[in-house]
Amino acid sequence: MKITNMTCFLVPPRWCFLKVETDEGIVGWGEPVVEGRASTVKAAVEELKTYLIGSDPLKIQDTWNLLYRAGFYRGGPVLMSAIAGIDQALWDIKGKYYDAPVYELLGGKVRDSVRVYTWIGGDRPSDVGRAAKEAKENGFTAIKMNATEELQYIDSYEKVDEVLARVNAIREEAGPHMGIGIDFHGRVHKPMAKILMKELEPYRPMFVEEPVLPENNEALKELAQHSVIPISTGERMYSRWDFKRILTDGVVDIIQPDLSHAGGITETMKIASMAEAFDVALAPHCPLGPIALASSLQVDAISHNAFIQEQSMGIHYNKENDLLDYVIDKDVFKFEDGYVKLPEKPGLGIEIDEEYVKQRAEVGHNWKNPVWRHKDGSIAEW
Repeated sequence: MKITNMTCFLVPPRWCFLKVETDEGIVGWGEPVVEGRASTVKAAVEELKTYLIGSDPLKIQDTWNLLYRAGFYRGGPVLMSAIAGIDQALWDIKGKYYDAPVYELLGGKVRDSVRVYTWIGGDRPSDVGRAAKEAKENGFTAIKMNATEELQYIDSYEKVDEVLARVNAIREEAGPHMGIGIDFHGRVHKPMAKILMKELEPYRPMFVEEPVLPENNEALKELAQHSVIPISTGERMYSRWDFKRILTDGVVDIIQPDLSHAGGITETMKIASMAEAFDVALAPHCPLGPIALASSLQVDAISHNAFIQEQSMGIHYNKENDLLDYVIDKDVFKFEDGYVKLPEKPGLGIEIDEEYVKQRAEVGHNWKNPVWRHKDGSIAEW
């Protein structure tokens, strides 16, 4: 079997889907994208395509090493996201070729379902108490929210109090046992992170995510000593080499590699295994589309340390289209009692509605994240 063609489709709301075709008629789908830089990743896929046409799609490990190691400059969000989408598509092909879910080819599942959480509150968190109550009524046992709006390096206790009031509202509306993931989103600098994490402890959050930007990961050691709240990070880390330092330093409790950014299924399962050796949990980042989620579930299936999965149903980014719009079987990600069952069909376990993908690709997108500024006019972290 040989790869004959590769086609990228930019589709709303902010996704890129990759179709890989073979001479035996088996097609695989991947999701190579960097949110806000989708066209750049598409161009990277086109560059890598020259290595792949005419090659055997079943030689996934060798292909991964070719795409990663044959370039003198390697790593980073664009290249690793391009490799990720290609890798997902190749696993999809291989699963269909052997008529088995990807997780069966990786040794078999260690669980039948995965706990999931849902997003509430939007970019500028508001009305989170009511939203958390609705999430609970819809069967979710965990939510995630952005903690803050803009924060300066040193900011006011008024903004600290606003964060505490929002989390308190969730506790009042959704009860003491709703899991609350609080995403600092890299908006918070170390001085304010120390204050916020200490003040949030009485509300017993499930985790604080990206308490500082990944380029400031050295600060995690101080934060880990300062607070008992579990620390999660990793959505802006792209390979096992990026994760190596924080694991050996013992400063993180939960890693969040993204299956569309961190080299796909092949690389993320290695990152997950590394983390397990350090007694660190896995919670794949996935505010993206159905292919990314299906890929995440394949890794969750084989990873003993996977404890919860992000998914984008109803997330504030999904305005023109949502998670299920591009799949034929709308029950494939059916959430029940806060869990989703593992896909059982061959490959990634989803069937993409290709005609609808082509229709929406004619609309396309040029999604960019907002540009925020502080009151003094300086650029704020979003």
